[in-house]
Amino acid sequence: MSAAFYQNEVTFFVAADCIILGFNDKDLNVLLHKRKFEPLEGEWSLMGGFVKPGESINKAASRVLTECTGINNLFMEQVGAYGEVTRDLGERVISIAYYALVNMNDFNIDLLEQYNAKWTRLSDLPKLIFDHEQMIRDALSRLKRKAATRPVGFNLLPEKFTLPQLQILYEAIYQTVLDKRNFRKKLHAMDILEKLDEKDKKSSKRGAFYYRFNKEKYDKLLGDGFYFSL
Repeated sequence: MSAAFYQNEVTFFVAADCIILGFNDKDLNVLLHKRKFEPLEGEWSLMGGFVKPGESINKAASRVLTECTGINNLFMEQVGAYGEVTRDLGERVISIAYYALVNMNDFNIDLLEQYNAKWTRLSDLPKLIFDHEQMIRDALSRLKRKAATRPVGFNLLPEKFTLPQLQILYEAIYQTVLDKRNFRKKLHAMDILEKLDEKDKKSSKRGAFYYRFNKEKYDKLLGDGFYFSL
């Protein structure tokens, strides 16, 4: 196919929009920022950017995530493509959306001011630009399915956590109350958590033991045909 064929075609902008999710105070949070340019300057938006020359879509999303969080190699997964003709009021823009999971304790808070950004509970979302609310809904649906078969939820927690904290996280992901006994039964059956000698006593005098996700053990079990189910 000759280069002249391409010259007769119209070119579009391609963007990578990122649904950056964190977990805090019993709720999932998403990182939003106020746009500093038109159209819709001052309105709330997901974090994102345009794909640069010589850059794959995955590389663009990874770059946006690192720039906006200060963290490298975050867990991310593609949500889908959004290409309605009038979705962007400025130009014809096709966006590829990704969701990413962040331990908010590792987040560089100085970046909030730099990007005019804030963490917002999913239950308190403001009106967002374009189709960004749809992107979040689609990302949450994908996260629910992923969390049921892969231990991705641990990406939202500190290295050490209690079982009550873990259950509250999965209740936030699934948006439903989980039976404590069945939840812990499944966890103990999988045997992928390492119990620590240290306790968290902030919630009660008795305290709750801290645990750590044993990724090396999980990876070995996965190679042996282990199936995560939670």
